Amino acid sequence: MSLTLPALPSSVSTAASLGKYTAAVRKPIEPVGRHFLALYLWGHTWSEFEKIQAETDVKKAEDVNEDAEFDIEQSEELLEHDPRDWKSADLYAVLGLNNYRYKATEDQIRRAYRVQVLKHHPDKMGEKGGLDKDGFFKIIQKAHETLMDPVKRQQFDSVDEEADIEPPAPKSKYDFFEAWGPVFASEGRFSKKQPVPELGNADTPKEEVDAFYKFFSNLDSWRTFEFLDEDVPDDTSNRYHKRMIEKKNKAARQKRKTEDNKRLSELVRRAATEDPRLKAFRDKEKEEKNKKKQEREAEAAKAAEEVKAKREAVEKARAEAAKARAKSKAKPSYQPIQTQSKGKGKGKGKGKGKKSTVSKEQRTESKINIRNSVKDANYFGTELQSEIDHDINVFLDNFEDEKSVEVSTAIAGVSADAVKEIFDAAAKEYIEQGFFAADDLKFFAK
Repeated sequence: MSLTLPALPSSVSTAASLGKYTAAVRKPIEPVGRHFLALYLWGHTWSEFEKIQAETDVKKAEDVNEDAEFDIEQSEELLEHDPRDWKSADLYAVLGLNNYRYKATEDQIRRAYRVQVLKHHPDKMGEKGGLDKDGFFKIIQKAHETLMDPVKRQQFDSVDEEADIEPPAPKSKYDFFEAWGPVFASEGRFSKKQPVPELGNADTPKEEVDAFYKFFSNLDSWRTFEFLDEDVPDDTSNRYHKRMIEKKNKAARQKRKTEDNKRLSELVRRAATEDPRLKAFRDKEKEEKNKKKQEREAEAAKAAEEVKAKREAVEKARAEAAKARAKSKAKPSYQPIQTQSKGKGKGKGKGKGKKSTVSKEQRTESKINIRNSVKDANYFGTELQSEIDHDINVFLDNFEDEKSVEVSTAIAGVSADAVKEIFDAAAKEYIEQGFFAADDLKFFAK
């Protein structure tokens, strides 16, 4: 590049110059930055490059729109939204992410933001005569800033009512699983524990259904309400005012959290009430309880029949014992011997002076038979050996000789139940006659 210096004006004196001009030197000048890219990489001027790049981005945005991935058309109300009140705007709708909302990925948010910027940039709006409508572009910037920040996005998702799915109207006709499945899927997005169990269908086992309702009854939610806080002033000139706003925000968040927990609890309770599976489970449990009750009643009836049969057997044994006693009285198996009765007991002198017809050998044999009878009867199948032996001693101490022989003869060759009946009858007889009291016995005649 060659440069020719202009001549000095006539009004300028060269005499006042402090020195002479140096000789001209040729030096190459190379563009840098965007000028380098425009002139050497793309072969266009910078303005031409910007125009080509804008056309490329618009073409990409149009291609995205053709695929209907994003909803780039916003309502007039949203376009006219006051940017100073941007928090009350639907930030997902601002970026055209109505169909995705909390499920949108960062890549989708980034691409949707680019589409909206290309469409609503103030320069684009200026070309359309909308220079005074740049408020929506500011909301786009806020939406992108909020949704790309994980913490801020979580705060916005906590209050995104557009993502909530309302339960069916009470007492209306609807398919339980189609109506309530999306409701619990929407509520599950707030759970710290993932994945969230699904509602299932009519064939879901009882264990899984119980686990589902237990999970949502004790849902550990990350949902917060900071996004709705009143803005705290940046200046610290009035610290009291700042602390008051912070305290107010904290109380409001806690109140909303409490109300949300109550809402979810009532929602789960209502779903459990209307769930046809739980009703079927309860009916089945009731049926099983009734079945077990019937089985218990049948067992009780069977036991009663067994008791009745046993009682009849006892009565039969008593009858046999009575016959045996009558037989022994009619035909005594001993020779009467003239002896004196012991006359022991509490019978007020009963038996004293009465001649005994029992020999010493018969008396001894009868006592041995009486003692051995309870052993042969295996103590009537009880564990009361000491009590039975006690009662036998009372019998032998108070029975007259004839009574001992009578009882010994009656118990010979009969069943254990008949032996007990004979002893019971003898005990009652001697109690009535006053030989001993009922309290003297521990087992018989009870």
